[in-house]
Amino acid sequence: MPSVARPTGQLLAITDEQLEELPFAPAPLQELLRLLVKAIRAHQMYLPNNPVYRTTLEASRSAFAPVWEHTDEFSIVFSETEIKWFGVAVMAEPTKAADSLPWTFFKDGIREVSIKRGFEFDELEKMLDILQRARNAAPEQDDLLTMLWEADFIHLRYRYVDVGTEAVAPIDGEHGGGSGGGEGEPASPDEVRAAAHSPPDQSRPGVVNMQDFDATLYFLDEKELDYLRREIEREYAGDLRRNVVSILLDIWEAQPAAREEIADIIETLLLFLLASGELRSVAYLLAESTVAATRGNAVTPEHRLRLAAIPEHLSADEPLGQLLQALDETADQAPPVELAALFAELRPAALGTALAWIPRLRNASVRAMVESAADRLAVSQSAELVKLVLSANPVVSAEAIRRCTVLKVAAAVPSLSKVLSGDDATVRLSAVHALAAIGSLSAMQALERSVDDTDREVRLATVKAVLLKKHRGAFAKLEHKVKEKAAASLDMTERTVVFEAYGAMCGEGGIAFLDQLLNGKGFFGGREDPETRACAAMALGRIGTKKSKESLQKAAEEKDVVVRNAVFRALKGSNT
Repeated sequence: MPSVARPTGQLLAITDEQLEELPFAPAPLQELLRLLVKAIRAHQMYLPNNPVYRTTLEASRSAFAPVWEHTDEFSIVFSETEIKWFGVAVMAEPTKAADSLPWTFFKDGIREVSIKRGFEFDELEKMLDILQRARNAAPEQDDLLTMLWEADFIHLRYRYVDVGTEAVAPIDGEHGGGSGGGEGEPASPDEVRAAAHSPPDQSRPGVVNMQDFDATLYFLDEKELDYLRREIEREYAGDLRRNVVSILLDIWEAQPAAREEIADIIETLLLFLLASGELRSVAYLLAESTVAATRGNAVTPEHRLRLAAIPEHLSADEPLGQLLQALDETADQAPPVELAALFAELRPAALGTALAWIPRLRNASVRAMVESAADRLAVSQSAELVKLVLSANPVVSAEAIRRCTVLKVAAAVPSLSKVLSGDDATVRLSAVHALAAIGSLSAMQALERSVDDTDREVRLATVKAVLLKKHRGAFAKLEHKVKEKAAASLDMTERTVVFEAYGAMCGEGGIAFLDQLLNGKGFFGGREDPETRACAAMALGRIGTKKSKESLQKAAEEKDVVVRNAVFRALKGSNT
């Protein structure tokens, strides 16, 4: 079915000064003109028994009633690009296109039309037929003026001009072209010689100059020819699949009895477009079906759910997985713009599938598109993201936790807390980073249990998060590690972090204990091992008070290199 250009009639705003010149507000008349343009388009696209056409026609008839509340007859005047009412332009067309309503009347000489009450019932359809015939008429066929004369309207009158002589100067009888049609006097020899040597564009009596005929009624200038070329190119470049989708959804809205059949056709069309690789058309179908599900007359809940569920079909695990696999293998054939449009229509159910496929995609452009779609769904559907944190698929769970980290999803704290009890240390570490990024009180409370995790990396990341936030809820566990010698079994990096976290939260009350570790001696004059003393020095540096600095100064001349360096770093850190 050939596509039909959508009418471009623009209703014009009316100023207060113009309103004073009108007998009543122009809104009813403008609405009538708008619906007439729509009816003309529907008459071109659909058969007379089509529900869409009948609905549009009845809407046009109903639009006459508000006008008849003010008057029994109105007249409109046509120029090349405007429709005027009492001298005020109420509708305009930007160009003299073939589907322009003002130009359709103006080009055939009709300058004014008057319509009386009753036109909408007996003669409106007849007028639509005439307009369609006039637009499709060949040059040798009747024009619009002839068709109106043959129709012999009762409720419509029109005023016209003779377009053949409207802009032509009258013939001068002195030069042999009078009304008698005679040949005139022959030119003298001198006149013939003068004509032969005169410029070719100079008009002379008795001589036909072709330049006098280079602008006829239908002559097009270069600008109009360029417009026609562009419109032809646009017509041939247009996507007929979109027109098919639009027509199907128009029928779905206007004809309740056909909705079940239309839904079946759309589902089949979706599969056909996917198999053909028409991704942009697929995206258009998904978007328009979602909108159409909310429109239409007397739409039942079953029909609304069925049409709205069409995008869900593509977002399901199996079809989306097959699509992503196909795109990964043949991605060079899919333009990025079409991929972006398609992924923008994915539903929340697609989030889990997208997260599972991200690590498996080899094509960088497709992976970037899928990641962007997953991020969009994660932002708009945080509840779905939180559920996927506890997915049995470790890949999906890890990707969901990673997005909770970036987006700082506070609602994910309960799920992340459950992950900390899992068996996979890598997933537990990701959960620690996510909770640290969220940083809320509940997130930090969930982290407390990981201070004693069995995995070193998890413990280290947890203590660093506690140190950064200075979360005092974990102080008891840190104090136990420090005072009960539990930190002795840790490597130097972890011991240092544990002592620094303890020093950041113990305050003045912990100085005596740490001073004893750093400077104290045992019963037999022995000291703590250098690693413990160095950790105590770093903890004192975290306290940063005058008393803690005095404790550090005592060990400033320590002979042990490890302890002396730790004291130096602690003093330097406490002074900044």
